[in-house]
Amino acid sequence: MVEKLARSTAVKIYWQRLNCNFAQADKVFDECLIEAKASLSEQGLVSYIDNASFLGKLGRGPEPLVIYLEEAPAVAVLVGEEVLDDLREFAHYMSTHTNFKAMVPFLQTIAAVARRLHNYELLHQYIEIVREMMDKTSASVHGHHTTFPSPGVIDLLKQSPRLLSELSMEGFKNWVNYGIQYYNTHPDRQIDYFCLQSPDAVAVMMRERHGTLMVDNERKLDAYLRGLWQDSDYLVPYSLIFDELRKPMPYYDKMGIRLPDVYDDDRGVSGINRYRAALAHMAGHRRWSEPMVVDNWSPFQRVAVEVFEDSRIDYLACQRYPGLRKILIALHPEPIQADLSLEKTSLILLRLAIASRAMLDPDYLVENDDIGEFVQRFYDVMRQDETCSEDMADIALSFIARTRRQTDALPNTYFDNTEVDYRDDNRHLWIYIEQGDDEDTLFDHLDERQNEDELNALPPRHYHEWDYASEHYRPDWVSVYEALHPSGNAAMVDRLLAKHSALAKRLKAILDMLKPQDRVRIRYQEDGSELDLDVAIRSLIDFKGGAAPDPRVNMSHRTDGRNVAVSLVLDLSQSLSEKAAGCNQTILELSQEAVSLLAWTIDQVGDPFSIAGFNSNTRHDVRYYHIKGFAENWDDDVKARLAAMEPGYSTRMGAAMRHAGHYLKSQQADKKLMLILTDGEPADIDVDDGQLLIQDARKAVTELDQDGIYSYCINLDPKADEYVADIFGSQFTIIDHVDRLPEKLPEVFVALTK
Repeated sequence: MVEKLARSTAVKIYWQRLNCNFAQADKVFDECLIEAKASLSEQGLVSYIDNASFLGKLGRGPEPLVIYLEEAPAVAVLVGEEVLDDLREFAHYMSTHTNFKAMVPFLQTIAAVARRLHNYELLHQYIEIVREMMDKTSASVHGHHTTFPSPGVIDLLKQSPRLLSELSMEGFKNWVNYGIQYYNTHPDRQIDYFCLQSPDAVAVMMRERHGTLMVDNERKLDAYLRGLWQDSDYLVPYSLIFDELRKPMPYYDKMGIRLPDVYDDDRGVSGINRYRAALAHMAGHRRWSEPMVVDNWSPFQRVAVEVFEDSRIDYLACQRYPGLRKILIALHPEPIQADLSLEKTSLILLRLAIASRAMLDPDYLVENDDIGEFVQRFYDVMRQDETCSEDMADIALSFIARTRRQTDALPNTYFDNTEVDYRDDNRHLWIYIEQGDDEDTLFDHLDERQNEDELNALPPRHYHEWDYASEHYRPDWVSVYEALHPSGNAAMVDRLLAKHSALAKRLKAILDMLKPQDRVRIRYQEDGSELDLDVAIRSLIDFKGGAAPDPRVNMSHRTDGRNVAVSLVLDLSQSLSEKAAGCNQTILELSQEAVSLLAWTIDQVGDPFSIAGFNSNTRHDVRYYHIKGFAENWDDDVKARLAAMEPGYSTRMGAAMRHAGHYLKSQQADKKLMLILTDGEPADIDVDDGQLLIQDARKAVTELDQDGIYSYCINLDPKADEYVADIFGSQFTIIDHVDRLPEKLPEVFVALTK
């Protein structure tokens, strides 16, 4: 009786939180709550009730609320509790749309759809496809929204569970888009199409029904993993359609094994065998691979280690199950060895693909002697009783050192027949040593290579990039690789400072005024911390003489401190190598002079400051070079890095500013100033829309401002008026005469921090 009373009290509390007067909801609430409490976390239960309360107040009657109460817990169990908010958001969107009647069918079928997809990302993609159809089919021929709903949306929602049992997410999207494109102006035909009543609808569905769906073979694949590899994990599908530029690869982590939602038959291998090949490779990694610390490896070295370790796993898997070799050889591309003679092209992936093919197929003949030597070293190691991942790392690093070419750094990279698509992305192989607070400013975790053409970079840090057209961020879109800048001759910077000694003397007088004073007296205060004797005696004399005394006989003190942190971010793009107008020096040489003088200026004042340079070669390779950390002294080590600056590649400014802000915002300072020195607008070779990176840089300025960082641009481009205000507002200076940069740059700093 006590237990029943407690349960009744709990139900009453949640019913009050629901705040609903619908009798239909009251009838089902107790049973729905029992199911929700059994399947949802405490936080998920609160979200479930709050979202239901929101739906009950939409003014669309009790039906959406009742269906949500009944269906939402099952959907959350299938794909995760975060879907509860998505269901509420999309139902609300539908309620404000001309297709508001589709809200009920959407909620009625969403559990059946979730049972087909078993994945939050795929369910989210399904919702976006429905949203896109509603918007497109509700528009008139003139492009304006009408008051008429989309005739086919409700029928699509009813048919979705059946369609998703036959099609991958890519096929489903293509099928929907076909109906939108060809029947948008024919309501009756649109209804027939989305009801699957027209021959056209069935024909398109059969055309899109290709390949082997993972959801149809999940039990079979799980049995394969358990039976042959004594392994098991949660198999999670993902769709390839929503990332066409850079196709995701299979991988595994703590959340399970990720595989494409559909595999077509390819190169004589069935879709189910392609799944088995991918699972065999990952099962081999889980059994035989060991994570390795890779902070001191370059990207080229990591790629090589991946290839040799993948080849070791394939070798061991084929030793265990010899029949697997035929499938893997069929799926492994056969590189064109004659293309090794190509010029002005980075061929490192081609060389590794040739080695990979030869390590998998003993009958494959390698024409290049260096590659052949390392393939033989691989077989010599694998014939030993035991091997490990470190053995492959040793061979891979030697392979890079021996076969590296100067052209490997070129942006034009060879990709043909180099991708082995049954292999995973190897994220499980890497261990990164996390940075401490001191490392953020001293950069002890970075190192310089003896070969200064190749920096030993840390793993990339990923940043969002703003897409102004869609008004959304592209998540984790840009990869920023940071490295310690190589060193040159520190005496060069000393000569540059000596060249501008006259300017330095003029600045010295101004800088002395900027230096902080610890304590400053504030006199003539009626209330203060102590008596001002001079004023007090004068007031006493006035009083004795019959005059009105001055009551301000106290004084106080304040700290006249200067608490400024400065980050100087230098654009090191290829255009710096050009000659400055009306001058025999390049823009880079003038920038070195100006930055040297500015660094001397900031050092004289005593402000903590950092210097970094950046350039980019597509969004996948933004380079950020540390020249001076906040905790480093202005010494010969820093001067040597500054002297070695070289231009190259392009200018992806927004990513560099966000990365610099990552370090600057952690500084304990009242004022945080970021100075960006550039000679052109943001641009990169993988971006055709000239406004895209300009608007992203503008968004980065806004983000920095929200973090308390004041960004200011010193631009050397005579045409900067066309874009710089769009990025920085009024926070910029354009230096038309570049030869005056060494004079102007310190003056700008003084003006901003005085």
